[in-house]
Amino acid sequence: MTTIEMPRSPRATRSNRRTTRGNAEMAGWLFMRISGIVLVVLVLGHLIVNLLVDDGISGINFAFVAGKWADIRWQIWDLLMLWLAMIHGANGVRTIINDYAERDSTRVVLKTLLATAFTVTVVLGTLVIFTFDPCPAGAPAELLPSVCSA
Repeated sequence: MTTIEMPRSPRATRSNRRTTRGNAEMAGWLFMRISGIVLVVLVLGHLIVNLLVDDGISGINFAFVAGKWADIRWQIWDLLMLWLAMIHGANGVRTIINDYAERDSTRVVLKTLLATAFTVTVVLGTLVIFTFDPCPAGAPAELLPSVCSA
């Protein structure tokens, strides 16, 4: 017995056309969920250490930051927080651009500006974290962290 298929209506909601964006969009969707959870943990840990431990907000000064960044674990913590937040945020803005920018030229300009801002922020932030000098020459001793007195 042979089956006869009805021709598809041009207004049909399902298409046989394969998209190449499927796996990339799925990976982006999954990344947003996982990075969001990791970011909540990183940010809450950052806030607890900076605002609730010891002197609270009044204890945050150059020595506090220098003391934290003298330890590679805090550098990695802050670097991970920076990278994940920037990738998470840029991916979200990219999705908004794709949804609301109607013309291709507008989309290209906005995505170029987004990529430029992302790159500058990540590169400068990474440089600051890893080239930060906790013991600058000529600084008053009372403002320096305890790691500088050794």
